[in-house]
Amino acid sequence: MTETVAGIQIPDTALVRAATEVVRSATDDAVVGDTLFHHSRRVFLWGMLKSKARGVEVDPELAYVGGMFHDLGLTQTFRKCHQRFEIDGADAAFDFLRDHGRSEEEARNVWLAIALHTTPEVPLHLAPEVGVVTLGVETDVLGMDLGQISDADMQAVVEAHPRPDFKRQILHAFYEGMADRPDTTFGTMNDDVLAHFDRRFKRANFVDIIQNNAWPE
Repeated sequence: MTETVAGIQIPDTALVRAATEVVRSATDDAVVGDTLFHHSRRVFLWGMLKSKARGVEVDPELAYVGGMFHDLGLTQTFRKCHQRFEIDGADAAFDFLRDHGRSEEEARNVWLAIALHTTPEVPLHLAPEVGVVTLGVETDVLGMDLGQISDADMQAVVEAHPRPDFKRQILHAFYEGMADRPDTTFGTMNDDVLAHFDRRFKRANFVDIIQNNAWPE
């Protein structure tokens, strides 16, 4: 049976069911697994609601994988220590979609959606399947443009996927997923998280890098 939340259908397809299983399995091992799972579902729903309001058509299966996989790099199952957590999730989504018969272009758009979901503005100038994840993340984490969502839709989404203690829990999940790879946060808002939790963390400074690099001038 197709599930509908706030007028948004969660596709009842083999691909979507498999994606849900992947994320549920990975988040079962996470420190704040339920938080990540429900957050990811809300990201899909908010992104689809905002895309619909903008008159933008989005492939729901691709949007679902983008929303559900976007934080997989924070989990023990998918995290690596040599690259940004966003790329961990992007790589997993790309392989998953190719394994499930989606084209390279479709998989690449979802890769971009996840890899760029902490990069403001840029995703909204790319394919709808790229921008939809950023719209969802900005809504759920940053509370941006909440007035664009009706009270009824907001209530329906939060009832389906509650957010108890969400602000503290998601910050904790971010920190746990990045604390052992601090260099990967350079140039992103992610270094704000490390600086908040670890007062010993020293941010790399873009100006210092320019002034002190090997070029004489």
